Amino acid sequence: MAGGIFVLKEYASEYCGKTVGFVGMGVSNLPVIRLFISAGAKCTVRDKNDLSSRDFYQELKNAGVTFITGEGYLENIDETLLFLSPAVRPDLKGLDTARNNGTRITSEMEEFFSLCPCKKIAVTGSDGKTTTTTLIAKLLEAQGYKVWLGGNIGVNLFATLDDIKSDDYAVIELSSFQLMKLSSSPDIAVVTNVAPNHLDWHTDMNEYVEAKKRIFAFQDKDSKLVLNLDDEYANEFLASAKGSVHTISGNTEDGDIYFNENGIFEKGIGLLVADDDIKIVGRHNRYNYSAAYSAIKHLVTKETLRNVAMEFGGVEHRIEFVREVNGVRYYNSSIDSSPSRTTACINAFKTPIIAICGGYDKNIPYEPLGELFKSKVKYTVLCGATAKKIAAVFDSVGYREYSVADDFEKAVKYSAEIAVCGDSVVLTPASASFDMFKNFAERGETFKKIINTL
Repeated sequence: MAGGIFVLKEYASEYCGKTVGFVGMGVSNLPVIRLFISAGAKCTVRDKNDLSSRDFYQELKNAGVTFITGEGYLENIDETLLFLSPAVRPDLKGLDTARNNGTRITSEMEEFFSLCPCKKIAVTGSDGKTTTTTLIAKLLEAQGYKVWLGGNIGVNLFATLDDIKSDDYAVIELSSFQLMKLSSSPDIAVVTNVAPNHLDWHTDMNEYVEAKKRIFAFQDKDSKLVLNLDDEYANEFLASAKGSVHTISGNTEDGDIYFNENGIFEKGIGLLVADDDIKIVGRHNRYNYSAAYSAIKHLVTKETLRNVAMEFGGVEHRIEFVREVNGVRYYNSSIDSSPSRTTACINAFKTPIIAICGGYDKNIPYEPLGELFKSKVKYTVLCGATAKKIAAVFDSVGYREYSVADDFEKAVKYSAEIAVCGDSVVLTPASASFDMFKNFAERGETFKKIINTL
């Protein structure tokens, strides 16, 4: 079935009178559930948590949706079609039994990939994927193309299929959670880097790496893959590539696109954009620009690249400048939920840093932060579940310029108290947010509210 006008109605009508289920419910699922209800399907929602207090509950209940919640939420699955949300593992007990009994288990992203009528450009990686995905979308839009931005960011792509035309571009951020459920690959795939992450969800690092590889595992000779030569894992992916491989580097001029302190260059072409013309700070963002341009350099001009670089101020919660008070600059980088993200953030600054770190423990080693903070961070305020773990790493390398706060607000306010003119106070947690907040965005918004009251 090809995408286009009314494709969703045709797709959903195949399930009229049948049961369609959703495992793991969020607001983003609502338009899809409504689609199946209007097509005459019987819908179920299965979730381990009680959903009766959620805003959508009564609407769906009134529409005839059956809610199956609690410990037995995956028992007696008899749906014809079952959608798994990104955070649901595909190997949970009960799902294999359902497959054997004839239930087709899928995800919204899997269905989108099979129905989408236009070229698909997708980005994954441990760090930088949101900024790289956003940059690809902005570059294409600046060149005059119609772009649909989705996946981990943007709109629900599956629900917008009827509006997507064959000459548009779908630009998609894909997490390892989503990739584990995909059995197809995009036309153009980008792997920014691979570092330990989400090891509280994946069984081990090997599973995490294999999930990342799925972004190009189903490509063919006409496909394109962008890899970072400076990344150990991405280098290993070279041998598995099915289509053409395009490389980037910040360490060597061997990359098809490479950068140094002077700017970003294309091999055989020369300077694409001067470093001084790139508005967002940080070496990691030079990687993001290099990867984004490499993916679509056949579609956009270097003039477009330069214009976007001069205007784009960055994505919210990613070294986002909040305000300056008495010569102290405050930055929100709440997205930094791993040591590798925090490392990139710290290395982006040339001013003295007062860092705020700590949060939910994803079972990631913090040893890489020890020497980095000892050499580059003026002072650190720790809070949250990982505070003691990070403190132990600091102690092991002789870094004593830190303290532990009872809660997040105290950590932020104390950082502001000790900062002096010329310092940068940076929220860069190196940990997830779930011990104190529902997600990294809420943590970042809370930080900004506190800073704006100073």
